[in-house]
Amino acid sequence: MRTVHIETHRAHRIGWLRAAVLGANDGVVSVASLVVGVAAGGATQATVLLSGVAGLVAGAMSMAAGEYVSVQSQADTETADIGRERRELADDPEQELAELTAIYVSRGLDESLARRVAEQLTAGDTLAAHARDELGITETLRARPVQAALASAAAFAGGAVLPIVPALVAPASWVSPVTVATTLVALLALGAMAAYAGGAPVARGAARVTFWGALAMALTAGVGRLFGAVL
Repeated sequence: MRTVHIETHRAHRIGWLRAAVLGANDGVVSVASLVVGVAAGGATQATVLLSGVAGLVAGAMSMAAGEYVSVQSQADTETADIGRERRELADDPEQELAELTAIYVSRGLDESLARRVAEQLTAGDTLAAHARDELGITETLRARPVQAALASAAAFAGGAVLPIVPALVAPASWVSPVTVATTLVALLALGAMAAYAGGAPVARGAARVTFWGALAMALTAGVGRLFGAVL
């Protein structure tokens, strides 16, 4: 009796993992830096909290809008390419079959086998076969602008909540240090999880994300102190 060998790979995680990590990391770093910078300028706790919430809303909307525009452009290109392919199939199906055959030959099949494969695949759904093998477009990987926008906004908001909580519950004099500590721990966890899910070294991934987050907070704290002293 043959056993089925099931392999698991990390490549299928690339798309959603990138969006989730980018959104959450951006939320944590952006809002934490904003909170620390405003607090370093001598603002009241209420002002710090308001700044953090405003940063969360603005950042989430910015992420959603940017992701939507970007992915919608990709979707428009895919739609145009599929429309063109549909017209070419209607105008010259034999030439399109030859193109598909040539693709399979380039992947290692001999001419006769490539021709049979092309004929068999196009017998079912011709457009799907050409979209997949000629254009590299599949239903699984099709661009989905609304889904991408909502996912990016949610990831950003989820990350941005972490530095807002200290501004809400910590004593006024402790807002900056507690926010910095909370953010560094969150960045360590995010970097480690992203590295683990992607199969990369965990320590290196965590250190890389934490370093850039700490640098961002240090710079904004310096700006806050500078302008706070001037004002």
